[in-house]
Amino acid sequence: MYIFTGDEIKKIDQTAQNSGMDVYTLMENAGKALYEAVSDLVTRESRILVMAGKGNNGGDGIVLSRYLQQNGFHCELALPDGKPGTETAFKHFTYYTACGLKVSEREGKYDVIIDALLGVGTSPPLRGKIAQEVRWANSQQALKIAVDLPTGVSADHGKTDEAFQAEFTFCLHGFKPSAFLEGSTDFFGVTRVLSIGLPQQSNWQVWTEENVRSTFHKRFAGAHKGTFGTGLLLAGSDEMPGSSLLAGKGALKSGIGKLTIGTTRFVSGILAGQLPEAMYKHDGLEAVGEGNVPDGINACAIGPGLSDEEKTDRALEHLLSTDLHLVIDAGALKKRTYPKRKGSVILTPHPGEFSRMIEVSASEIQKNRFHYALSYAEEHGVIVILKGRYTLLAFPDGSLIVNPTGNAGLAKGGTGDTLTGMLLAFVSAEKDLKPAIANAVYFHGASADLWAQKNAQRGMLASDVSENLPLVMKSFEQ
Repeated sequence: MYIFTGDEIKKIDQTAQNSGMDVYTLMENAGKALYEAVSDLVTRESRILVMAGKGNNGGDGIVLSRYLQQNGFHCELALPDGKPGTETAFKHFTYYTACGLKVSEREGKYDVIIDALLGVGTSPPLRGKIAQEVRWANSQQALKIAVDLPTGVSADHGKTDEAFQAEFTFCLHGFKPSAFLEGSTDFFGVTRVLSIGLPQQSNWQVWTEENVRSTFHKRFAGAHKGTFGTGLLLAGSDEMPGSSLLAGKGALKSGIGKLTIGTTRFVSGILAGQLPEAMYKHDGLEAVGEGNVPDGINACAIGPGLSDEEKTDRALEHLLSTDLHLVIDAGALKKRTYPKRKGSVILTPHPGEFSRMIEVSASEIQKNRFHYALSYAEEHGVIVILKGRYTLLAFPDGSLIVNPTGNAGLAKGGTGDTLTGMLLAFVSAEKDLKPAIANAVYFHGASADLWAQKNAQRGMLASDVSENLPLVMKSFEQ
């Protein structure tokens, strides 16, 4: 489940050649893997069209077409832009014709259309004959499958004018960033990675169920509340008391050992009956701003529902002088610099907040989320959790994790507050920070997905996410 840029794929191919791996064989492997994947989706009665371009992506399509025809499928191969132009693809085309197989002129109606026109080496917009073929394909009532990425989509960013509208995309060797970026992700349909025999790994990955199972463990019988961390939550104001309630419930439902909520006296009075498991520090924001942090704290979260910018800045300035792990959200997010410190700084902006932090439009960020999140993380030495569809976790060491869980039901006020509390709990209790953060984000989305199995997404509340957390985590306990 690794992610590779277009340039990285080219380098991997070159490394394979330099290491003595036969490129002809790799293309054969790709075509065979595609055949095994495609044959699960179609029948031998289906009329299948493979549209192959002049490059190596087209070569993969040629091999796929050969496998389909030789195994009894009703498949036709079209070369709308002419014969292959790369050496390896042309060799496979020569072998294709030597097997007695022919090139067809597309005509009539097809049940399945497979796009192998352009690969990672091309960039939009579409032009000429290829643009015409994509428009024709998109107008057809057929199952549409893309090889590696849909034609018209760039490998690395989401800016797309028009592209092949796939229902399934089989990514070779690894995902490409555009599979997770606004502007391009909807062209991919359901994505799946196919191995083609290359051993290389990436510093970027999708956080899978297997990752969660290997890093999230059942608690041992001799544990006590001190085992699972003590967190300080600075959240809520008289105008927004619910933010501290949602964040506090997220932390407690995630299993934090002890939680202190620093908020106003008014909000404390409301929360005490709702969250009796927490302790309360009246006027906690002002107290921390004066340097009074409760003893024994492992981590602090600050921001949900805070409206006093001056008090928030003072409290955060003091917290940054400590070695506590910090989760910074909502009212505490702004354009600032961060000192070098032992504790990690975790920022949780949505695109609008991140836009104000880096002075780039939210629409531009959405089309190039990998670049902006990683650049900020590396420059400032912080962890950036850029929320939204396919929430990104960018780390100062250049690594990046894409979260696959969640749905549109999370597009509602308060769900980010819940995540902040969850992060506080996981960061307080776990020693290995990277999987702890990734698991918190994963469970947040998975809880929303569990809700959506029986309910309309639009009816979900932020508090529903917290209520589902124990059920989701139970299925992953080792």
